[in-house]
Amino acid sequence: MKKIVSFFGEQTKIFCDLNQRTEEYAKSLGLEYRWAPQNPFSEENVIKELQNADAGIIDIEPYGESIFSQVKNSAKLLVRFGVGYDKVDLKAASANGMAIARTTGANTTAVAEMALTMILSTRRKINTYQARAKAGEWVKDIGNEIIGSTVGIIGYGCIGRHLAKLLGGFDCRILAYDPFPKRDVMEADGVELVALEELLRQADAVSIHVPYTEQTHHMINRETLALMKPTAVIVNTARGNIVDEDALYNALKSGQIAGAGLDVFAKEPLPLDCPLLTLENAVITPHVSSQTIESLWNIYKMAIDISADFFAGKDSSHILNRDYADHA
Repeated sequence: MKKIVSFFGEQTKIFCDLNQRTEEYAKSLGLEYRWAPQNPFSEENVIKELQNADAGIIDIEPYGESIFSQVKNSAKLLVRFGVGYDKVDLKAASANGMAIARTTGANTTAVAEMALTMILSTRRKINTYQARAKAGEWVKDIGNEIIGSTVGIIGYGCIGRHLAKLLGGFDCRILAYDPFPKRDVMEADGVELVALEELLRQADAVSIHVPYTEQTHHMINRETLALMKPTAVIVNTARGNIVDEDALYNALKSGQIAGAGLDVFAKEPLPLDCPLLTLENAVITPHVSSQTIESLWNIYKMAIDISADFFAGKDSSHILNRDYADHA
C-alpha cells in the first residue's frame, strides 16, 4: 500500500476534520494517508517524513536539492497544495527523479471569490470606514460602485475566467491581458483582450491572476501604476513579487491610485513594520484566498486522486516536470 504524508494545515478542529475525511478517502483508493503538519516548517522533519513515504502533499515552503537528494530513494511524488509552485525547484526535482504536481483548479472558486470581495471592499472603501468607526470618527467618505465599471483581469486562466463569471451580474466591461491568450475562450466569455498598458489605463479595478515567473517579477511597478486612474484599485491574490510593494505603497500613500487589496506579499509572514500596514486604503489579508472549507476539501481530494493515478500509471496531466522520468 502506497504511503502519502501531508505537510499542509494547522492543528485546529477544521484541519483535523478535513484530514480525517482525507484519510478515509485515501483508504478507499488503497492508499495509506498520514498528516504531519509543519508549524513552523522544518526541513529536517520533512526529510524524515518523506523517507518513510511514497508521496507528499506540500504547502508554499521552499523545496529544493537539499530535500530531494535526501528522499529520492523513497518518495517519488510531491503534490503542491494549490496552484503556485515558484518555491519548488523543478530542475532539482527532475534531477532526483521526483515528480511535482499541483492541484490546478481546486481552489478556483475560493480565490476568484476573494478577488471579487477585495474589489468590492476597496471600491467602497470598507477598510477606511472600519478604521474610522473603530477610532470613534463618524466621518463619511465617498466610494465607487462596481456596477457598470470596467474591470481588468491580468491572467485569464481558470481563476481569472471564474472572476469574469462572478462579475457577470455586475454589468461590467471586462478587459483581460494574458501573455498566452485563448482568444476563442475570451470571445465566448465576452471579454476584451487588450495590451497590459491599455488595461491599466482603462480599468476601474484590476485583479492579478498570473503565476510568478522571471517575466512577471514586478510586473506592477512605478511605471505601470502611473498608468492607472486615480480612482482605480488593484487586487493581488496571486503572488507577492508580481507587485513592487514599495512602488505600490507610494502610489497608495500619494493618492495616485485609490486602493489595493493584497493577500500575498514578497515576504510572508508580512513583517509588522511593513509600510503597507499603515494605510487605510489597503485591505491586507494573510494569504488566505483559498482558505474555505469547500476549497480545502477540493484540494485534499484532488491531491489524493493525483497520487492514486500516478502510482497506477494513469493520468499525468497535473505533473509539472515530465522529464523527472528520465532520472527515476
